[in-house]
Amino acid sequence: MSKTILLPIDLNNPDVSSAAPLNEALMMLDGGKLHVLSVVPEFGIAQVSGFFPKGHEKELLNSVGAALKDWVNTNVPASVDVHPHVVHGTVYDAILRVADKLAVDVIVMGAHRPDLADYLLGPNAARVVRHAKQSVYVVRN
Repeated sequence: MSKTILLPIDLNNPDVSSAAPLNEALMMLDGGKLHVLSVVPEFGIAQVSGFFPKGHEKELLNSVGAALKDWVNTNVPASVDVHPHVVHGTVYDAILRVADKLAVDVIVMGAHRPDLADYLLGPNAARVVRHAKQSVYVVRN
């Protein structure tokens, strides 16, 4: 059983953010804290961010935060000590950084079935598994 679990979810990909990873995390949780994380990906090169209006990033983070709170309120039982987090950056790097900062015991994350591109580039779940200091439990959807 774990006292602190990090559950990264992708609000734009319901297959990866299905109930299965949440259910696994809830079964592992032993009266501790559940941290639910959503990552707003980087825009990439600096020239791309110049095409967005000033303050777009802050508005985006706020809207993702509101959507994450809605997801938590809809999907996580009220009896669970849950803490939603929204961060900005490269998905796998942000997950690792937050897991270390929060000193979680385990990361529980969903993963889709890999396609050919994933074998060449590596999905976020695979990168988290390879580089995390914590145990990582990957739930296939």
